Amino acid sequence: MQNSKYPVLLVHGWKSSPKIWNELISKLESEKIPYWNFSHFRMKDSKPDVISEQLRDFIKERQIENNFFGYFDIICHSLGTCIVRYLLEVLDGESKELKVRQIIALGPPNRGSAMAELFNDPLHGTEIINRLSGLFVPKNYDPEKDKLVQEIRPGSDTLKELELAGIRTDISYRLILAMNKTDTPEFFPCFEGKTWEIKENNEWTKTIKGDGIIPHSDSYLPGAGYDVFPSENETLFLEDAGRYCHIFLPQNPEIIKRIIQYLSDPETRPANYFY
Repeated sequence: MQNSKYPVLLVHGWKSSPKIWNELISKLESEKIPYWNFSHFRMKDSKPDVISEQLRDFIKERQIENNFFGYFDIICHSLGTCIVRYLLEVLDGESKELKVRQIIALGPPNRGSAMAELFNDPLHGTEIINRLSGLFVPKNYDPEKDKLVQEIRPGSDTLKELELAGIRTDISYRLILAMNKTDTPEFFPCFEGKTWEIKENNEWTKTIKGDGIIPHSDSYLPGAGYDVFPSENETLFLEDAGRYCHIFLPQNPEIIKRIIQYLSDPETRPANYFY
């Protein structure tokens, strides 16, 4: 690889595709940062561990193709974070063959997804799915047939394996979160601008501390740094609150700017840390 900058691996989320990174890719190209765009779009019926194995093969192919076996960065969105973490912490956790400088995760469900649990809730599930139909979930969606969603529920086998493995101390974890600071309904109209979360007593509630799909409590990961958007400049948020919800995080200009900061200088400190 002739470019002296570290390559970036892009991993999209659930029911998404590599196109979600188009705006970011435009910026990467202008900064002359090489990238590898992984697609698991056609693996809808696979569990995270199977997709992680495919991701490992994809990385090896890119390494051989580019004759590059050094460090690289990873940017992932939503459930894509669990796929990445399973690869690095479970499959590669002991050998550490993959040399990763940092993971930059947008809206990650590190502790499992309250929304995935909500899909399966006998009281709220049908209503929630109907509200999100055509926007975040397909029409006539049946969560019981969705292996990915079942494995992203809190307490799933996948989440247990990740918890047991723990984060890798040789990798910097950077989380990008969103928050409806002004309690604006337009932030995510499906839920009046709020995000569903489940409390420790298993009670459901709504919070402004989330991106409409993933509450901050789902993203919690001890040892990880995190930034919450919008930044102090709330004018950007008020101009287009919807650009800060979960679905559009990879396309948000302010978030893309932060990603480029991390890629250009990995010593950049996140605004906060989870302990």
